[in-house]
Amino acid sequence: MEIKYTTQGLLIYATIAAYLLAFTLTAARRKKAGHFLYMLGFATAVLSFGYRWYHVRHVPMQNLFEVFLCLGMIYPVSVFCRRFLRVGGYSADMLIGAIVLIPAGFVFNAEPQKLPPALQSWLFVPHVAVYIISYIFTAKAAFHGVLQLVGKAPDTAADLLGPEQATYQMICVGFPLLTLGLILGSCWGKLAWGDYWGWDPKELWSLASWLVYVGYFHFRYMFGRKYPRINSTWAIAGLTVIVITLLWVNLSKLFTGLHTYAV
Repeated sequence: MEIKYTTQGLLIYATIAAYLLAFTLTAARRKKAGHFLYMLGFATAVLSFGYRWYHVRHVPMQNLFEVFLCLGMIYPVSVFCRRFLRVGGYSADMLIGAIVLIPAGFVFNAEPQKLPPALQSWLFVPHVAVYIISYIFTAKAAFHGVLQLVGKAPDTAADLLGPEQATYQMICVGFPLLTLGLILGSCWGKLAWGDYWGWDPKELWSLASWLVYVGYFHFRYMFGRKYPRINSTWAIAGLTVIVITLLWVNLSKLFTGLHTYAV
C-alpha cells in the first residue's frame, strides 16, 4: 500500500471520504445530507479525472490506475437507474464508488505514461469507456443479486423494482455495452495488429465474461421464475469473471499478451 502525497492523491482521498461519509449519513437516515455529499464526492471525482487528463495530456483511460479513477465517477449511473429504470441502491453506489477508488488511491502507480502506438487510435476512448460503464452496471447488478440472496424485500413504497428484477434491468443495460466493447475491440485489433481476434488472454476472458451473461439471459428465460436465486447467483458470477478480466489477467504472471500495457 502506498499513500500518494500529491494533488492527485488528495483529490482521490477526498472523493473516498465524501462517498464514505455520504454512505454513513444515508444509513443513518439523513438522506438529504448523504445525497449532497454524494454529489460533492462526484464533483471531486470529476475534478480528479480532469486533473489527470491535464497532467498526462491524453484521455486518462490507459492503465489500471486511470480505469479505477474513471470507475469512481458513479453518480450519473445512480441517477439514470433511479429515474429511468426504477432501480435504487444509492447507498450501495456510494460504497461502490469508494471501493473502486481504493486501488487508484493506494495500489496502482500514478506515474504518467506515454500512449503506446497501439493506443493512439480513435477507438481508444469509446472502447474503454463502454467497458467502464458496463462494469458499473454489472457491479450494481451483482449488488442487487446479493440482496436477492439475503432475502431483502422490494421497496414498494419508493416504487422501486425488487432485487431480482433490478438485477435483470442492470444486466439488460450492461450486456449491450459489453457487446459493444467486444466489437470495438475487434475493430481496433484489426487496425492495430491486422486481425479482428488474436486469442490474447484479455480477449479470451472478455469473451468469457460476455458468455456468462449470455448464459444468464438463457437461464432466466428458461427457468428464471422457478429459480430466481440462481439468476442472482449467475449475476454475481458474471461480476467475478469481470474482476478476473480486469485485474488477474493484467496482474498475474500466468497471463502475458498484447494488453500488458494496461497495468
